[in-house]
Amino acid sequence: MKLDYPIRLQSFLAKSGFGSRRSCEELIVQGRVKVNGKVCSVLGSRVEEDDAVYVDGVIAEPSDRFYYYALHKPVGYVCSNYDPNEDRFAVDLIDVPQNNLLFHIGRLDKDSSGLILYTNDGELANKVMHPSHQVEKEYMVQTDVPIQRKDLDQALKGNVPPYTIKSYELITKRWVKIILTEGKNREVRNLLGILGYNVIKLVRTRIGGVELGKMPVGRYRPLTKSEITSLSE
Repeated sequence: MKLDYPIRLQSFLAKSGFGSRRSCEELIVQGRVKVNGKVCSVLGSRVEEDDAVYVDGVIAEPSDRFYYYALHKPVGYVCSNYDPNEDRFAVDLIDVPQNNLLFHIGRLDKDSSGLILYTNDGELANKVMHPSHQVEKEYMVQTDVPIQRKDLDQALKGNVPPYTIKSYELITKRWVKIILTEGKNREVRNLLGILGYNVIKLVRTRIGGVELGKMPVGRYRPLTKSEITSLSE
């Protein structure tokens, strides 16, 4: 990949497949990035073409090609690529040679299932995850007791800080479709918990223009060109 040097370190890392710009900024602040053998923890630092950049001892090299996959994550799998306390990683279900380059876009907790996107395109990941882009995430949620409209109306109005929803649709007494445009950790579960509901089942069914559809649990597929374009806009 041809880059315009000097380039900001977080952008260089994102183009090298280490995550979105935001997550790459976290890597820098955490002191996990070395440039020419020295830890670089200053955001906004720039690198030149001949600089040697490493993250946790792994060399950072801009990829010549981007990959995009949709996965139906099963319950019991984590989205992160490494966690010493876990042994089932969703990315391992994507059986492709470039598996080691992929990272997840956003989060889907271990107890939830549904659509999760994996890529090595940090710029696209940033667009999907950043609140300013208002990318919709759609969830089907089952609760332990019947849902009251008045409760969800409060969330719709932003009266359940720090959480809010864009829209909802009651499917049955205990099933609701919820659409968000932010991606706070365990947002749906925490929101409903504040309102007095326990989540029995949570399935993410859509991210922007990418739908889970009828893809079986544990299966994956490459994104179409139109899906990639819709996420990039």
